Amino acid sequence: MKLETNKIPLLQNIYSVLIFRILIVMLLFSFSRILFYFYNQSYFPDMQFSHFLYLMLGGLRFDLTAILYTNLIFIFLQLLPFKFRHFKIYQKITLVLFYITNSLIIIANLADIAYYQFTLKRTTASVFQQFENETNLGTLFFRFLIDFWQITLAAIILIVILIYSNIKIKVGAANIIKYWQYSLINLLVSAVFVVLLIIGIRSGYDGASRPLNMSNASEYIKTPNETAIVLNTPFSFYLTFSKKALAKKHYFSEQELAYIYSAHHKADTTNNFQRKNVVIFILESFGRENIGALNKDIEGYKGFTPFLDSIINQSYTHKYSFANGRKSIEAMPSVTASMPSLVTSYILSHYSGNKINTLANTLAKKGYYSAFFHGAPNTSMGFKAFTTLAGFDDYFGKDEYNNDDDFDGYWGIWDEEFFQFFANKMDTFKEPFFTTLFSVSSHHPYVLPEKYKGKFPEGNLELHRTIGYTDFALRKFFEEAKKMDWFKNTIFVITADHAATFSDLKEYKTAQGYFAVPVIIYEPTTENWRGFNDSTVIQQIDIMPTILGYLKYDHDYIAFGSDIKKQNSEHFTVSYLENVYQATMDEYLLQYDEKEVVSLFNIKKDKLHKNNLKGKYPDIENKILTKLKAFIQEHNQRLIDNETYID
Repeated sequence: MKLETNKIPLLQNIYSVLIFRILIVMLLFSFSRILFYFYNQSYFPDMQFSHFLYLMLGGLRFDLTAILYTNLIFIFLQLLPFKFRHFKIYQKITLVLFYITNSLIIIANLADIAYYQFTLKRTTASVFQQFENETNLGTLFFRFLIDFWQITLAAIILIVILIYSNIKIKVGAANIIKYWQYSLINLLVSAVFVVLLIIGIRSGYDGASRPLNMSNASEYIKTPNETAIVLNTPFSFYLTFSKKALAKKHYFSEQELAYIYSAHHKADTTNNFQRKNVVIFILESFGRENIGALNKDIEGYKGFTPFLDSIINQSYTHKYSFANGRKSIEAMPSVTASMPSLVTSYILSHYSGNKINTLANTLAKKGYYSAFFHGAPNTSMGFKAFTTLAGFDDYFGKDEYNNDDDFDGYWGIWDEEFFQFFANKMDTFKEPFFTTLFSVSSHHPYVLPEKYKGKFPEGNLELHRTIGYTDFALRKFFEEAKKMDWFKNTIFVITADHAATFSDLKEYKTAQGYFAVPVIIYEPTTENWRGFNDSTVIQQIDIMPTILGYLKYDHDYIAFGSDIKKQNSEHFTVSYLENVYQATMDEYLLQYDEKEVVSLFNIKKDKLHKNNLKGKYPDIENKILTKLKAFIQEHNQRLIDNETYID
């Protein structure tokens, strides 16, 4: 086979052709998005043209990522820095691969136009699980083609456009240069394309941000259902393919389930709603073990939080309080939406596009303004995307702080300065308001401002000095906030995102200790929130129903936690660790692997979990397991069926 060596125009350059082909698929995806909207426009009332264009613009990010994922092999074959890639037979074979893979994602994207009305969200990898027991998929498929003939016709047209447009462009011959020169030049060019490919797949190059995920669609929307316009089906599928999907459980009948456990909280219509401000602090890595006042039973232990110790004496808190996850990204939905992360992080799950009740959108019904504060760059951790989905009115991050002189060089604005910004900003808000602040300074690499080096106890872990610094920043915040008018009409909640990655105390190096965090409720002007509970267990997802219960909220809503002030409730906690569900009730921790009880520990008498009581107390096991199974059944069913919101 003779290799032609004529010089080629720019439009026949192999890299130009590659870019052109990707752009063609991008264009077809945008056309699919337009079809999606017009076919389902009844689900998006009052859509303004300018806002739709904004959704289209946001969708380009997700389209590019999905298309690059799909074409990774094709792109790799085009970037090989060898002259044989210019052979006609090579280009024909790779082009067939291009047609097949891109036709499949076009079909998948268009199929969701019709399927959306059944699920009200983009299809994810859980679709395999949904239809795994169907024996007539072939019949259903052909029925779909007939019933939704418009979609079938659109798929045919777009695939024809895909093929026809690419037939018209062809890769030309290689340049007339020596083979080693050709390889070297094209190796460098290919390396540049690989970098661009990585940036395109991640949808950015900022090291502080996570790769693009489904929750990022919330950055563009006004209402949660609009995420389906921004997203595309291949992206949703790829992002959930390796994530374990939930499965519906049928442990109990619907009547039995409603009696044992329900996430449906009823409106309080017998009392007047209290228009109090609500302020939540989520402190980075502030595990319960760091707080001396919550570890008085450990002889000689003082902890690293003298201010929190002092405020606990004027607050309401529990000795046994737990997070519902082990990651920062899992704390956000747990604390602000009573949504736990079981099996996988909720924000990264198949169900992150569900519409959910949150403190922000429930309190909005009572005229509350809401804002979220995080001193990191605005793309960090995907928090901004979630706050949009959760219904927060505004987001204040490093960009809004707008003074890089106070940047710690790693994660964000120093806690001391950002906490002061938080207080002063709230002083400009109209009451009532709901705000949440997520701190940054007590995070690896555990650095301190130069002026405070050596000021705080070092402890045995590097984390300890930054815990002391953030505690100091909290003290400064409250000293400033007390001078402001809104302070006296405010309920404060102080918790952590999760326990520290590394523990110093042996009491916290346990399956339960891994989730131990403080939950402190402080109301400065009343005695309503005073006391220390050393018996009842509570969890992060209890914060939302507890606050709404105290305010006498008069609408129904969905929350998986419970009001910790309700004495007639069986309080329990739930978490997920290493493929095992954990439930704590009364003084016992039970672990369950969906087949059998793995272990049972007495958390008060056996703090180190040395004595497995499995099988010794069948009544206790059955009581906790019944509650846990009911929780799993209710949780999974509501997420799968998208029944996580009551308007």
